[in-house]
Order: sequence, then C-alpha cells, then structure tokens
Amino acid sequence: MEDLKAELTACTICRARFAATHTAHRPNPVVWFNGSARILIASQAPGLRVHRENKPFWDRSGTRLREWMGIDEATFYDRDRVAIVPMAFCFPGYNASGSDLPPPPVCAATWRDRIMERLEGIRLTLLIGGYAQKWHLGADARAGVTRTVMDWRSVGPDVMPLPHPSWRNTAWLGKNPWFEAELLPTLRLRVKEALT
Repeated sequence: MEDLKAELTACTICRARFAATHTAHRPNPVVWFNGSARILIASQAPGLRVHRENKPFWDRSGTRLREWMGIDEATFYDRDRVAIVPMAFCFPGYNASGSDLPPPPVCAATWRDRIMERLEGIRLTLLIGGYAQKWHLGADARAGVTRTVMDWRSVGPDVMPLPHPSWRNTAWLGKNPWFEAELLPTLRLRVKEALT
C-alpha cells in the first residue's frame, strides 16, 4: 500500500491539463487512505483550499459532511478508519468564469481500481456527488444525483449516495427535507456501526 501511495503522490499525468486551466496550477495529489479503513468516502475532487492545505474536505464542505456523518474531526481524519478516495486526487482547476472544472477521467482510470482492491476492510461506502455515484453504481445513477439519493434505500446497506455537502447545495437541502429527516439518521447509525 505504501508503494502505491508514494506512486500516486508523485503523479503528474495531468500537468499539461492543469497548466492550461484558468488557475494554471501544478498537480498536487491529496492522498488520504490506509488499507485498514472501514469507511470509504468516494468524492469528486479536491477544491482549491484542499489543494493548498493537502487535507481533504478541509473546508466548510468537510464541516457539513462530518455533521452529516455524526463524527468528530479526529475520527474523520483517522486514515485507519476513514479512507477518502475521490474520482480525481488533484484540484481540477477553474475555468475562465471561476467555475470548478470536472475531475479528469484519466485519474480514476489510472488509480481507482488499484486502490479499491487494496481497501479490503471497507464496511460502508459513501458516494458523494454524481461522478462517484456513476462510477460505483453505473446505470443506477444515470437519473442524476437527486434521484439517486432519493433511492438510497434500494442501493444497499453498505453503500449510501449523498449530495455534495457544499454550501452551493444549501437550496437543494431546503427543497428536500426528507434528506435530513430520513436519510441522515440512518447514515449516522451506519457510520457508527461501521466504526465499531
């Protein structure tokens, strides 16, 4: 596992792609997992603050996600308990209008299977956002994030689809009160069970 993590940390396959973005940044893979982890957070890609700090979900999204999960910061950042494996390990950059670029598909194609086969102790997988949901659920996620999250009960007890915990989704949360009333209590229970 350490060899794989070192190889991933040194990855620069998107160097030219990132140099051509509005942010013109260098690759900086944010690697946060150990083989003993019990919970897998499959997310989208690091944001700019995570890129700078080298710590996943080190922003308001992370605060909200930890609240959703019902765990503290120490537990969340314990790599032996929680693995954070995004669809792209580097910040994809912004376009000229300041919007997030999507995670480059080459990242998941290069790394994801190799990592997943070494995460043998995963008891619960959280699929955050459309990119992760499509990768893990395939055709079952084609109807979009809202439909996929609404159908969370049919996915299985060891997988839970979630919207991104970004502040940009605050309006979505307001329009979908079932998420907080029905899904979150089950999520917190499953997280607790997975960690014990």
